[in-house]
Amino acid sequence: MQPGKMVEGKVVVVTGSGRGIGAAIAKLMAKHGAKVVVNDIGVSLDGKGTDATPAQEVVNEIKKAGGEAAANYDSVAEFKSAAKIVQCALDNFGRIDCVVNNAGILRDVIFHKMTEADWDAVVNVMLKGTFNTSRHAAEHFRRQSSGAFVHMTSTSGLIGAMGQANYSSAKLGMVALSKSIAVDMARFNVRSNCIAPVAWTRMTASIPAKDPATQKRIEQRMQVTPEHNAPLAVFLASDAAAGVNAQVFATRKNEIFLMSQSRPLRGVHRSEGWTPDTCAEHLYPALKSWFYPPTDRTGDVFPWDSI
Repeated sequence: MQPGKMVEGKVVVVTGSGRGIGAAIAKLMAKHGAKVVVNDIGVSLDGKGTDATPAQEVVNEIKKAGGEAAANYDSVAEFKSAAKIVQCALDNFGRIDCVVNNAGILRDVIFHKMTEADWDAVVNVMLKGTFNTSRHAAEHFRRQSSGAFVHMTSTSGLIGAMGQANYSSAKLGMVALSKSIAVDMARFNVRSNCIAPVAWTRMTASIPAKDPATQKRIEQRMQVTPEHNAPLAVFLASDAAAGVNAQVFATRKNEIFLMSQSRPLRGVHRSEGWTPDTCAEHLYPALKSWFYPPTDRTGDVFPWDSI
């Protein structure tokens, strides 16, 4: 591996890479020697419309810098359509080595007002879309006994957020999917990891500033560009990360965090078993000091006064 060429010769698909974090990852992958499929159907934040311009502009920028890239405009949300994204890599570059599942949309609304359409649109793009692209790539990874998945999750799912039941559920579901892929495909030398990124993008720019505290957080977040998230994704796609599998990372400007995963925290035991009454009398007082605050959100765990 040449210095500065972490993914030399690899073929990488980055979904939703016409803008923001996805575009930053695609461009850094190319800079480090990868041949990149820039997938983006060019929808609005809520998933409506199409526009080929964003993906093609990223491809043009990569080629201008001396890299290799191909644009793809197929949707991750449909299984047959997602197959065409993987096929694009094969048609243009002859193989596939990594899929970065980054595509996403927003349909933010408070839960008791969320419609089925709001739910389905977001889950279909992010959770089902991650399954779709990963499943099609998995066949090739298995046959070649190598491959890497990088799934862009969110602290909205890992920790919590308001008005994002659909988004949070999809993002946390991606973590479980990643772990399942890692368990099932480790025998084929296939790795699967997650990144919960932070950046000022058109998604975060759509969050309204309802109070001074929120406005301050927005001003601080504007310092964090999409490019801050790309180095970790390139590393995870590379052979240098051969020992990294089934992990969840978070990024915040110049910081990278390894996130915890669900494990037993505390336990209580009664030799005679439990009744509803003893749950109230014994379990509740024994464990309540270990409860997580029910209203915890990302901002409570990742304050911004230190960046």
